[in-house]
Amino acid sequence: MSLARDLAFTSLSYHIAAMASPNPRSHSPLPLISPRNLLQLAFFSILHSISSAQQNEKRGIAYLGDTHDSDNSLLLSPSSPLSWYYNWSPYPNVRQIPADAIEFVPLIHGIDQASDSRTASQLNNLPQTSHHLLAFNEPDGLEDSGGSAVSPEDAARAYIDYIAPYRNGGNGGREWYISHPVTTGSPRGLDWLRDFNQSCYEIDEENGCPIDFITAHWYGTFTGLAGWLGSLNEFYNMNSSRDPPLRIWITEMALPQQDADATVRMMNQTLPYLDNLDYVDKYAWFGAFRTDDANEWTGDGVALFDDDGGLTELGALYMGGEENGFEEGQKGEGSALSGASTNIALLLSMSVAYVAMIGFW
Repeated sequence: MSLARDLAFTSLSYHIAAMASPNPRSHSPLPLISPRNLLQLAFFSILHSISSAQQNEKRGIAYLGDTHDSDNSLLLSPSSPLSWYYNWSPYPNVRQIPADAIEFVPLIHGIDQASDSRTASQLNNLPQTSHHLLAFNEPDGLEDSGGSAVSPEDAARAYIDYIAPYRNGGNGGREWYISHPVTTGSPRGLDWLRDFNQSCYEIDEENGCPIDFITAHWYGTFTGLAGWLGSLNEFYNMNSSRDPPLRIWITEMALPQQDADATVRMMNQTLPYLDNLDYVDKYAWFGAFRTDDANEWTGDGVALFDDDGGLTELGALYMGGEENGFEEGQKGEGSALSGASTNIALLLSMSVAYVAMIGFW
């Protein structure tokens, strides 16, 4: 909907300027606005309001592939704050999330996928709205828990050979913003990054492993999250001469194994903090699923939907709450496609009505 929103805003600005600027040939200090111009002003004001959803440029979801159409319809509804998603893969969930709904951010999970020629082909075929590329999921973690289990030395070699070329169009001609591997939010994660960085410069003394943004995972309290982000910012930015400094994407975060009340308290602290933190560019909650789909380690307190598909208190909060028109227990209707298309249909209907009324006048 970004194109429609931009066109609406441009048209609105133009019409307001045209109607409010006095005629230089007129002696009257105030313009006379005709009924036709009043109609135009009202139309473009409503158009701009409809097309400007309460989208948050930072907020997204780590998406497991919820197959409930009503859930996806709510996530992609006109008032949704969500602007991006990823799914630990270079292949988007086009069945559940239409390609033009929100930005898809691909991930090359490990070395095998990085070296597979099909990966480059897939990335080159993604919509042009995809600009950022994530690399190597939790290489310091175990494969059983979703990690890629790659040593810093092997990761550095693979990053230089397979990931870095995406930055300048070396893999198919399309240029991407690339991130260093995203580790677990633990002391071993920071140790892994130090070893990775050292290995990069041992391989390429001049360039190391080029990077455009930082990625982070965090499972724990708000205080721990703030500390982890500070550690990453210090490692990448405070001890370097980068200008501008790198910004952080939190591609997974949650408070595991806690009840709903504790998780809501954590989110109430976290969202305004991240929204106002300059060096955080994006963040995604791990929990865009129903409580009965939560895994044993996180617990069902992280889920945005209850077992019946209604928003949990946490889900309503993440979707923007009453300000965006979301409340606990609210359910979506229809498919994600219908939710994403609601504004388009409404805009077309209003355009037809507008043309008819202008012709009448």
